[in-house]
Amino acid sequence: MNNSLNNYMQVLKKMESEHKKFKFINESAKLIVVTKTFGENEIMPILKSGHFIFGENKVQEAQKKWNPLRKNFDIELHLIGPLQSNKVKLALETFDAIQTIDREKIAKKISLHLTNEQIFQDKSFKFFIQINTGNEVQKSGCRLENAKEFIHWCKNDLKLNIYGLMCIPPLEDSPRKHFKILGSLAQENEISHTSMGMSSDYLQAIEFGASYVRVGSAIFGKR
Repeated sequence: MNNSLNNYMQVLKKMESEHKKFKFINESAKLIVVTKTFGENEIMPILKSGHFIFGENKVQEAQKKWNPLRKNFDIELHLIGPLQSNKVKLALETFDAIQTIDREKIAKKISLHLTNEQIFQDKSFKFFIQINTGNEVQKSGCRLENAKEFIHWCKNDLKLNIYGLMCIPPLEDSPRKHFKILGSLAQENEISHTSMGMSSDYLQAIEFGASYVRVGSAIFGKR
């Protein structure tokens, strides 16, 4: 069996075990296989196994990689890296979900394209607001003290489909603390889904009710 496919199957088994352990806490989390920097040869075994949810960090890399593959596979592609304002239209053309809405400028540009451009009228998007749960100066994400107001504005003023909240915990902190913060924030704002947990902490994220976990290096190895 291909190494990446074997690793992928092991991740699924660990997730299944964790779901059984916490069956009264959350519904089953969905696995986003993160394919940034990896090409078709590494991805194809997982695609052929039937997996369909993938994540990328960069808009242009994702477009070049996934547009040809979409011709043969029905996938759901998530943007999990920072979104620059000049890449918003390309991101909407390329992705089915954008997990990193974190400021007014990006939200307004998304709303403008959705409202004014016919090509997006029939496409259903999942939008996530990225929350900077550690209020880290160097990290993207809406600051905690502004989160409730920003969520309300995106949902009610811009009429965006805010499907979920996303976070990346600080490296030096316990991820459980930040998963709890995100889960509580989602509940308080009547948002049903959370994206939290990566290769090092996806099992802890499941414990706290993650809807999506984002796993790359545990499947493909170090970049």
